[in-house]
Amino acid sequence: MLRILNSFLISLFNFLPTRAVKAHCDGPCGVYDPSSARVAAEAVLSMTKKLLALAPPENNDSAAWATYNNTFARFVAIKEEQAQETKEELLILWTDYFKPEHLSSNPDLHETIWKAAKLCSACKVNIDQSKAEELMVAVEKIHNIFWESKGRNDEWVTAS
Repeated sequence: MLRILNSFLISLFNFLPTRAVKAHCDGPCGVYDPSSARVAAEAVLSMTKKLLALAPPENNDSAAWATYNNTFARFVAIKEEQAQETKEELLILWTDYFKPEHLSSNPDLHETIWKAAKLCSACKVNIDQSKAEELMVAVEKIHNIFWESKGRNDEWVTAS
């Protein structure tokens, strides 16, 4: 009987549509670090600079235009993916790590993260180096608030 029930449940679960899910984390792991937001924000800034520096072909060479369009599309896709990653990492810190007691020493915490998340959206929508640089400044501020909340003064170090 147990084998029949098990077989039925497996068949049922295989039949139902599923979605891949990702989380960090609804368990009490306690592992948080703003460095992943920094790395993603750096990628946004890097791709923005590369997009602004990318020169279109000066002639009607279809192969050159295909290469240009491919490179442009790849840079945009990476920029948008990394801006979304930055936003997700910041929101994890905001919703899972920071607690009401952190607001007492950082009363602008909610607004700081909210504005940083809005900058992530601005970086996805535009190719604007000043917005990408503002995002880096915002992520650095959050980095400092985070480490201060842990009683540490970890240095802000960028990879680029």
